[in-house]
Amino acid sequence: MKHNMQILQEAAAKLGPLCVGLDTDPSYIPQCAAKEFGSAAQAVLAYNKEIISRVKSAGSACCFKIQIAYYEAMGLEGLKVYAETLRQVKKAGFIAISDIKRGDIAASADAYAKGHFSGDFETDIITVNPYMGFETLKPFTAWCNSKGKGIFVLFRTSNPGMTDLEGQELKSGGLLLDRVGCELNRLEKEFKATDEFASQTCSPVGAVVGCTNEDNAAELRARHPEIFFLIPGYGAQGGGARLAATLLKNAGGTVNSSRGILCAWKKSETCLQKEKDGTLTIDDLADAAGEAALEAKKDLLGAMC
Repeated sequence: MKHNMQILQEAAAKLGPLCVGLDTDPSYIPQCAAKEFGSAAQAVLAYNKEIISRVKSAGSACCFKIQIAYYEAMGLEGLKVYAETLRQVKKAGFIAISDIKRGDIAASADAYAKGHFSGDFETDIITVNPYMGFETLKPFTAWCNSKGKGIFVLFRTSNPGMTDLEGQELKSGGLLLDRVGCELNRLEKEFKATDEFASQTCSPVGAVVGCTNEDNAAELRARHPEIFFLIPGYGAQGGGARLAATLLKNAGGTVNSSRGILCAWKKSETCLQKEKDGTLTIDDLADAAGEAALEAKKDLLGAMC
């Protein structure tokens, strides 16, 4: 059985490293394009579907990341849209990464794992937060073992505040993020030691590594050569393709772009004129998003040469 991180690694090698982030805030959709739908949530779903369709047709990305917060903010209808978006991503043949950043202990962690690896919100890979302790990862890694699911562990994130905790020196030496890195390497070796996963080229446990901070990026990649990375920060957050390419070496990774694709229509003179005229449609927005995804793929592949 191939685990989902292995499937994603192979998809990234075939289709390029771009991950399209469906972190779709209703405010990204102007009123003139949303008015034909019954609610903001339904407009979001329609936009998501059109983007998935264009990405599939163009082969511009290897996966989609869905940030659950935007859907939770829309209430029960939003969570239904979240579940349907996951279904559409998987129906199109892509790996779905659910950005949920869960991290809790005991029965609560078990419930989070069950809630996102089965049932209405079932997904392929989730993001998890290790900062309540590494015991919080065990319920999730159990699903990696039994069902081939995957997790991306927060490691070095893309936000400036990462220095508040991740960049702090430990009494025992090194940074807190280095301690997380040691655990990632331990889990990678543990999975590779099993008959089930020994022949696969990466562990089902990956790492979130932002591309907004150049400090020690090459060294960090070299210290974790067999771990697949989820790389946020590219595009709207200011991260560039050159730094992303450094993090894509060895086991590789997938580079997320959300707002840069979802809001690409704001840089289109045609779309802006249509907005003024009140004729802008979801199709127009999705066309701009599809073009932006292709440009991002080209940018990333060019930097990797």
